[in-house]
Amino acid sequence: MIVALLNQKGGVGKTTLALHLAGQWARQGKPITLIDADPQSSALDWSEQRARRRIDRLFGVIGLARDTLHREAPELPRHADHVIIDGPPRVAALLRSALLAADLTLIPAQPSPFDGWASAEMLALIAEARVFRPELLARFILNRCPARTVIARETAHSLAEHDPPALAARIDQRVIFADAARTGQLVFEQDDSSSAAREIAALAAEVERLSP
Repeated sequence: MIVALLNQKGGVGKTTLALHLAGQWARQGKPITLIDADPQSSALDWSEQRARRRIDRLFGVIGLARDTLHREAPELPRHADHVIIDGPPRVAALLRSALLAADLTLIPAQPSPFDGWASAEMLALIAEARVFRPELLARFILNRCPARTVIARETAHSLAEHDPPALAARIDQRVIFADAARTGQLVFEQDDSSSAAREIAALAAEVERLSP
C-alpha cells in the first residue's frame, strides 16, 4: 500500500505523522520505505539526525521531490510492505503526482476553521485525481488536537459523515512529539507506554485496515 500524507496547508504535522506511521509498521517487522517529497526535506533531516546519533535505522528514507513521483513510487512496493509519501505544501504539480501514486491519501488537519478552509483546495485535487484513479481512498486525520476541547469534539463529529470522512484515530497535541523530533527518535522509543505511542499505534492499525 502506498499512503500519502498531503495537505496544501503547511504546519499540520504531515512529516511527524509520516515518520511515526513508518516507525510503527517497521517495529512490527514490516519493510517500509518513506519518500520525502517535500522540498524542505524534513524527513531526510530527521533521518540524518538519527544517523549522527548512531541510532539504529528502522526504515529507509529517500528524497523524491519531483513531479515524476507517480511513475517512480509504484516500483517501490516490490521491496516494501508499505510506502509512505511525506508530501509538500503548496506545490501543485508535486501534490498531483503524489495523489496519482497513492492508494490512500491522509489529509492531516487541526481542529480549526482555518484548516477546514485550506482543505477545500486539497479536496478539489483529490476529485481531479479520481478522474484517473477512481479507486483512490482519502481520509482526514485530526492531528495536534487540544485535548478535551469542544472544538476538537465538534470537528471530529462534523467529519464523521463528511466525504472523505475522518479516521476514528486522532492525535493530540503533545510535547513528546517535538522532543522526539529533536533527537531523531519516535515517541515509542522515548516512552512506549505514553499516550502518544498508543495514539500512533491505533492510527497505524486503522490505516492498515483500509489496505486494498
